[in-house]
Amino acid sequence: MTYFFYFIAALILAAAFTPPVRKLAWKIGAIDMPRPPRNLHSKPIAKLGGVAVFLSLALVVVWYVHSGAVNYQVVPLRFIVAMLGGGAILMAGGLLDDKYDLPPYVLWIAPALAALVVVASGIGVGITFISNPFGSPLSLRFLVLGLPASAIFSWLWLMGMMFTTKFLDGLDGLVSGIGLIASVSLFFLSIGPQVNQPITATLAIIFAGALAGYLIYAFYPARIFLGEGGSTFIGFMLGVLSIILGAKITTAFLVMGIPILDVAWVLSRRILYARSPFQGDRFHLHFRLMDLGFSHRATVLVLYLISAVFGFTAVFLQSLGKLIALVVLFLVMLAIAVSVVILYKRQHPHIPED
Repeated sequence: MTYFFYFIAALILAAAFTPPVRKLAWKIGAIDMPRPPRNLHSKPIAKLGGVAVFLSLALVVVWYVHSGAVNYQVVPLRFIVAMLGGGAILMAGGLLDDKYDLPPYVLWIAPALAALVVVASGIGVGITFISNPFGSPLSLRFLVLGLPASAIFSWLWLMGMMFTTKFLDGLDGLVSGIGLIASVSLFFLSIGPQVNQPITATLAIIFAGALAGYLIYAFYPARIFLGEGGSTFIGFMLGVLSIILGAKITTAFLVMGIPILDVAWVLSRRILYARSPFQGDRFHLHFRLMDLGFSHRATVLVLYLISAVFGFTAVFLQSLGKLIALVVLFLVMLAIAVSVVILYKRQHPHIPED
């Protein structure tokens, strides 16, 4: 019942904060203008939606901390402060980009600083190994350029998660919905007998509630977009939660598997064809599905379903089972990608692939 209470509190706050945040976005000019063919909306849409998500999460987390029910032996207070501090940095950087449309080469600064704040607090530094389904755990007890390998690994993991959700943010409600599914999956993992971390479960369900409240306005047809800060904040939170769960990287990878593989595929294509990795295009899986005739809503729901299947499956699997699931996930993504490309070429025989 306590978890449900925190979920509802975050949901109500996010639902209440989103309309005034939307008005603020219009007032300061943080607007996403239609830019076809990549942008699918036909009229200007307010950004800054991530601010509503962050504010609702932050308020409920502070409430939770003051309730006295937090076990700081599992998650020290400095970790929570760093999580909120990193989120605040992302909101500040996102606000600047949403208003001034900053050049792509500076958009890594806020995520890099947010991840650095988290790692500097000690989150992830205490990770000494990563589970290995083939045998002994993989040790992180060594230094790289004088720094603990675990710290570098954690920073790279957070950066990877943030840019995955950033690049995925192309359809109404896609990133926030997948973030909701992922946070609920991490919640169930947290309350399971093998992990049993009520504090992590509470943080995950608060985040899920904040995303659910925001999604009321963000699902197709969206009345507000996440913006730069919001799209990176979702990946940031999922990355942090998976680390404080005890380096549950495989679980997080399964939950976000299709988005991660999709982003990796798109980035590799951009680099292969000497394009900027930050330059938008229509090579993402969700755009290709729409090119094949899927509606906006149907495309989002299909990707929700795939993420939910792998995410909730990961909750009940052991290490070897997760490895098998990862292989299956890769094969599913490969099959989808090949099928989509073949069907696309059949329907558009005169349009070059690149």
